[in-house]
Amino acid sequence: MKAFDINTDEYCAIFKALAHPTRLIIAYNLMHKKECNVTKMSECLNIAQPTVSQHLSILKNAKVLTSHRIGNQICYRVENPKVIKILKQLLV
Repeated sequence: MKAFDINTDEYCAIFKALAHPTRLIIAYNLMHKKECNVTKMSECLNIAQPTVSQHLSILKNAKVLTSHRIGNQICYRVENPKVIKILKQLLV
């Protein structure tokens, strides 16, 4: 079998993070919405805020999401081109 020139550890972390249905929904929706804070996500998903925060932490640690602060809120977004490419394949 031929070894491909890809960072398998990075892709494994991405796929592992996206393997949970809630995290996949969060990442997919953020790709289309551009950015959102945990409060708004919690309301839209009808999931407790601490649970959404845990999912966001996993996604951020896997480099699926990035975040930035606006005042007292942290906004999350999908900027990783590899993740965007993976998520766009869901539309096919």
